[in-house]
Amino acid sequence: MNQDEFRYWGHRLVDWIADYGDQVERYPVAAQVQPGDIRSQLPETAPVRGEPFQAVLRDVEAILLPGITHWQSPNFYAYFPGNNSPPSILGDLLSAGLGVQGMMWATSPACTELESLVLDWLVDMLGLPSTFLSSSQGGGVIQDSASSATLCALLAARERTTGGESNREGNPGRLTAYASNQAHSSVEKGVRIAGLGSHNLRMIDVDTNFAMRPDRLRQAILEDRDRGRRPCFVCATVGTTSSTAIDPVREIADICHEFKIWLHVDAAMAGTAALCPEFRYLHAHLERADSYCFNPHKWMFTNFDCDCMFLADRRPLIQALSILPEYLRNDASSRGTVIDYRDWQIPLGRRFRALKLWFVIRSYGIEGLQARIRLHVQLAQEFADWVRQDPRFELAAPVPLCLVCFRHRGGDAANQQLLDRLNASGRMFLSHTRLDDQLTLRMSIAQSQTQRRHVQQAWQQIQKLADTLTPADD
Repeated sequence: MNQDEFRYWGHRLVDWIADYGDQVERYPVAAQVQPGDIRSQLPETAPVRGEPFQAVLRDVEAILLPGITHWQSPNFYAYFPGNNSPPSILGDLLSAGLGVQGMMWATSPACTELESLVLDWLVDMLGLPSTFLSSSQGGGVIQDSASSATLCALLAARERTTGGESNREGNPGRLTAYASNQAHSSVEKGVRIAGLGSHNLRMIDVDTNFAMRPDRLRQAILEDRDRGRRPCFVCATVGTTSSTAIDPVREIADICHEFKIWLHVDAAMAGTAALCPEFRYLHAHLERADSYCFNPHKWMFTNFDCDCMFLADRRPLIQALSILPEYLRNDASSRGTVIDYRDWQIPLGRRFRALKLWFVIRSYGIEGLQARIRLHVQLAQEFADWVRQDPRFELAAPVPLCLVCFRHRGGDAANQQLLDRLNASGRMFLSHTRLDDQLTLRMSIAQSQTQRRHVQQAWQQIQKLADTLTPADD
């Protein structure tokens, strides 16, 4: 493909993406295919000779599109959103076109300096502690996901607790980590990768609102210390995946300070809400945290992948991850006057992710982002009111933001049938969790294109299918 062909097909593909965005509401939200359906329509071996791009695009439409679950549909209410927006897509396109490998300042200064600037903007936009600014000992970095941010925080905590011994010896010893039993599964994966092992992760009980109980955390830490263990890491969650429960950061921070334990705060979904001053309580007491992260690729209209991680002191992370072979040595790094983000993450290489976040913030502006956050919260609160008013349903958890956890009073079988029928209809897509050991439906109202009419239609569909449940379903 020469540059003229690239220009022609680039315009065609942008038109295709724009048309897809206009038409996405027409597609069944969840892919209506069976395992193997997509692969069976594609050749088992790669083409020996290149094919026209028109043929490739034709197969995208005819073969791949039916197997797409449409995360950008306004009727997508499952999991948490994986939003994009036109400015974000264009930012990713430019990043791909520039082809920057931003592992160090020296390999592309603009990549590093824009990232540190945008992360500093977010400190102000979200009301985060000034210790998270790049001009301090801390700073921000864009990771691929909150999972990577948690792992990096674990590694920094491990090295700070052991004074670097585990890094040198390859054995983290008898270190223990702590999170609530509602924390994201990435915490357990992180302790495995970091070498602590799942058996050294303590899952702390929660209260009636599914938030971590500080008294149980303290008890677990004391028991581990009595057994000769070394508590090193606590993850507090602000907005759990199952129910957006908010752990009591102040009480947890008190315990971490007392026992000199690293505190990481995971606000992957909920953190974006703090763009609005009325939700800034979510970030109360973050000045006590060692690290923090949230995902613009969830609720800030920036396409995957984009997690913003902040540290109060970046030195433990750099000490844990920095390796400097001869071929990466350069004057700027040796003078210590620049940030080399390769030392803030697991892989060496990194894309120019800051571009899409910069495009989004400049295009929407703070007020534009706030307006959409407020709309989604308002819609969720209205949906929760509808649930309260229907005697067939009940709320399963508080609704602080944009996630409504609810269930049919008929029990697990009724809720499973309702979930299956809703998703099979293609008109909407929900996911589920278990709260108080009961199957619970999750209505996540945060897709960038969702309007009130979509939520109204979803509730009408839920009510209609609830009428069809039979005693056998219950």
